[in-house]
Amino acid sequence: MLDLSVVQAHEAIAAGELDASQYAEAWAAAAAKDELNAYLWRPEGAAAEGAIAVESPTAAPVAVKDIFCTEGAPTTAGSRILEGYRPPYTATAVRKLLEAGAPILGKLNMDEFAMGSSNENSAYGPVLNPWDRDRVPGGSSGGSAAVVAGGLAPWAIGTDTGGSIRQPASLCGIVGLKPTYGAISRYGMIAFASSLDQCGPLTRDVRDAALMLGILQGKDPCDSTSVGLPEAPRLPDREDLNGLRFAVPADLARDAIEPGVREVFEATLATIERLGGEIAEVPLPHAEHGISAYYVIAPAEASSNLARYDGVRYGMRAEASGDVIEMYEATRAQGFGPEVKRRIMLGTYALSSGYYEAYYGQAQKVRTKIAGDFAAAFEDFDFVVTPTSPSVAFELGEKTSDPLAMYLNDFFTVPMSLAGIPAISIPAGLAEPAGGGPRLPVGFQIAAPAFGEQGLLDAAYALEQAIAFEARPAGAPYPPIEGEKRTGSGGGGDG
Repeated sequence: MLDLSVVQAHEAIAAGELDASQYAEAWAAAAAKDELNAYLWRPEGAAAEGAIAVESPTAAPVAVKDIFCTEGAPTTAGSRILEGYRPPYTATAVRKLLEAGAPILGKLNMDEFAMGSSNENSAYGPVLNPWDRDRVPGGSSGGSAAVVAGGLAPWAIGTDTGGSIRQPASLCGIVGLKPTYGAISRYGMIAFASSLDQCGPLTRDVRDAALMLGILQGKDPCDSTSVGLPEAPRLPDREDLNGLRFAVPADLARDAIEPGVREVFEATLATIERLGGEIAEVPLPHAEHGISAYYVIAPAEASSNLARYDGVRYGMRAEASGDVIEMYEATRAQGFGPEVKRRIMLGTYALSSGYYEAYYGQAQKVRTKIAGDFAAAFEDFDFVVTPTSPSVAFELGEKTSDPLAMYLNDFFTVPMSLAGIPAISIPAGLAEPAGGGPRLPVGFQIAAPAFGEQGLLDAAYALEQAIAFEARPAGAPYPPIEGEKRTGSGGGGDG
């Protein structure tokens, strides 16, 4: 029964051909076999009861990134500073899944406060890529991508600030969808950069992503930035791409893309044309400045959001012999990891008197220009397409000493986040890493105008069916998960 997609399982449950409780128990047993360091917490015994439990499951169980508050269950955001914290309320996205009958399989490992592109910044050690356990799964939703790709959960939710859903989906060979900003409530989602953070699904296929989006989307009175979608999405069923126009950025940094990734990208463009889609280049002149603008805006907002972690209200409190200021300093020094501290310092500097307009204000102007570039492109095209990541999954520790190299992993995903538009990553094939080794998944990114999720899902589904990507190495239903857990920490990058 674990081979079924979520849509197939739901149809079988509705038809009385599959017992929902047995299905949930089977997935709980699969999650218990985690050897990827993906689960930080799983409900057991009395802990399985209460606000995170579903009395009579009617939907597929879901794994939840540990950035979502869950009443009575640990919520750490991958940080020591929140160790032992049990929120008094549940995030709206999680509550909607529970109300839909989906039990919570557990809370998932992640880059600390969602700051990273490799999941090496977690205070609880890195998640391992199920395709190759010497490589990263991507980040910051690396745990969410790894459990779906590794057969430890049927689907999962993550968050995307600059690519944190799409990039790990690409590196793990699954589907990752970042909806339009405001389509899903952020209430109860621990904040990193409030003007960018967005919840979204990580699934085995596009139809499962559409199903989850339908559950999650909607306006929430607890989140004034949420507006929902104009209409609840339906399951996509499009078979061709006739009449659709796809834009490739004219200034696409092809030299920065690994040869294998570039080959898969070009092959996918050929598939689009074979399905009847039209491809042409479009100028996005300000997109190349997306990384620079993002790494001013995101740290600035993070420095403000993370000021609340001081050892007084929740989370850990360090022992300090001096006054309350020394306690604050000791708690933040011990509780935050290197990358979080780097972001706080950068953001605080960018917001300081005399520098605000020169840095944060200027970055916001670039953001507006990038949004304008996309708006102009969508006057003539239905979608903009790029590789999701410039490389396949890289080795653990390969980029931790070079934060700039890590940041560039988000080169193709950040512009869509800055513009607030929806984008999806679908597996497009396999490619050999630049340094050689077994072939690994490559993601193909499709972006659409704001609130264009239905058209985006339809096009992604048609392309997915034509590619027929077999996301299972060695002929196994799921990648093997043997091997030992690794621990360590890294720096840089962002999702």
